[in-house]
Amino acid sequence: MSTERRVLSVSALSAQLGAVMEERFPAVWVEGEVSNFKVYGSGHAYFTLKDETAQLRCVLFRNRARRVRFEPKDGLHVMAFGAVEVYAQRGEYQLVIELLEPRGLGALQLAFEQLKERLAAEGLFDARRKRPLPRFPRKIGIVTSPSGAAIRDMLRVIGQRFGEIHIVLAPARVQGDGAAAEVAQGIRELNALGGVDVIIVGRGGGSLEDLWAFNDEMLARTIAASKIPVISAVGHEVDFTIADFVADVRAATPSNAAELVVKEKRAVADTLADLSGRLRRVIGRAVVAQRERLLRTAGRRVLIDPTRPLRDLERRLDDARLRLRQAALAALGARGHRLELAARGLRAANPVTRTLNGRRALTDLAGRLERGAHRVLDRSRHRLGADAARLDSLSPLAVLGRGYSLTRAADGRIVRRWRDVAVGDAVSVLLHEGRLDCRVDATQERDERPQV
Repeated sequence: MSTERRVLSVSALSAQLGAVMEERFPAVWVEGEVSNFKVYGSGHAYFTLKDETAQLRCVLFRNRARRVRFEPKDGLHVMAFGAVEVYAQRGEYQLVIELLEPRGLGALQLAFEQLKERLAAEGLFDARRKRPLPRFPRKIGIVTSPSGAAIRDMLRVIGQRFGEIHIVLAPARVQGDGAAAEVAQGIRELNALGGVDVIIVGRGGGSLEDLWAFNDEMLARTIAASKIPVISAVGHEVDFTIADFVADVRAATPSNAAELVVKEKRAVADTLADLSGRLRRVIGRAVVAQRERLLRTAGRRVLIDPTRPLRDLERRLDDARLRLRQAALAALGARGHRLELAARGLRAANPVTRTLNGRRALTDLAGRLERGAHRVLDRSRHRLGADAARLDSLSPLAVLGRGYSLTRAADGRIVRRWRDVAVGDAVSVLLHEGRLDCRVDATQERDERPQV
């Protein structure tokens, strides 16, 4: 038995694994949830399909991505068809997708819902931007297939209701690749033509795939940008497209669109007759009113007696003259009064008068000052006499004058009781006039000599 080892390079092993996987899984459907979806500048998209326990790398190349009707995004449950290949540079296997479909809703239905949601968020479906249809259009533009049943139905209805209307047809394919671009180009050409009052965009009924050209985002934005009101008449009453939501008016069918823009000739004639009758009645009432006004004007006094306004003006002129005279006299009186007041003020401001008035005022003030000073002096003198009398009555000398005396001990203390001195003490007796120096010979508690 040979013991020689068979050693493969990484590239060789990757190539063999890739060959096995490509041979084993050349075409397979895989179901899972989209994760980490990302589109690079090259137009290629890379993402991961995953379920509860595993995940698979996937690549959707640009030429295949163009055929995907809906917009893949994270969280979307899809079914992918393709081949399993080995990406040797990273040592990974991946699914190269050929077809991609959403799980549940069909791809076209999901793409429809996604575009509808995005355009609605931008306000393209807002009723406030919708324009009313012209009441009596003179030129109608129609964008549809020239060989389809829709154009025949619309021409038939227009011919029956009002055949004299001018119709401009912008031929366009309404199904298949490139149909949306042709319809959009027809709308732009009718806008550039001028004189077109309303545009009808439509086709007959069909499946969702047949009507898909009218779910194109570019066509929707062209309809929204149209300067002319647009009616969308695509399919039957139960069919709805993005064009229906963006257009100014949605018609259930192409025939209904023709009925919306073209009134019946008989109805228009009846309307004109009614308007004519109403106009005659209005003019008749206006003529009668003007005739009555003319008669009233002719009967006015100003026309019967032309001099009366002049007499009225003369009376007004006399009244104005009287009021002017009274106003002038009142103004002169007011000015004379102000002049008298000013003269008085000047006389009062004369220096001689002011000096004399000042001198009189000064003399009066001097007299008042002198009288006031005398009154103050008299009151002060009177208060001084009263105060002196009170002081005199309280003075010890006054008491001495009534025969009393004041005895002081040798140390100057006033002797009030017999106990304040002793026999032999020297005392000083103050009299009303003079003083006696004495010595105590005897003391008694009471004076028992009779009062003189």
